[in-house]
Amino acid sequence: MAIKYTKNYLDKLENLFAASQYTLRYEKGNFKSGYCVLNENKIVIINKYFPLEGKINALIDILTELNFNPQDFSDKANHDFLRELRQTTLKF
Repeated sequence: MAIKYTKNYLDKLENLFAASQYTLRYEKGNFKSGYCVLNENKIVIINKYFPLEGKINALIDILTELNFNPQDFSDKANHDFLRELRQTTLKF
């Protein structure tokens, strides 16, 4: 599965965070990498001024950093999407 830079693809990534223990927020800030992960509070903050492509790339970076387990998601769509995403990112 190739990474698509569409609003629908961004929605799928946001749904993964909604189904996880982490809260996803878009806010302004001067993050050096464009995002910030507060592990103790389980909050992920993305620069709201990022273009669509930047938001998607940041969320994919965060997903690989947090190492979500596909088995933790009860929704089959999220489970399958995360597995496909992992296989896609491993090819890079």
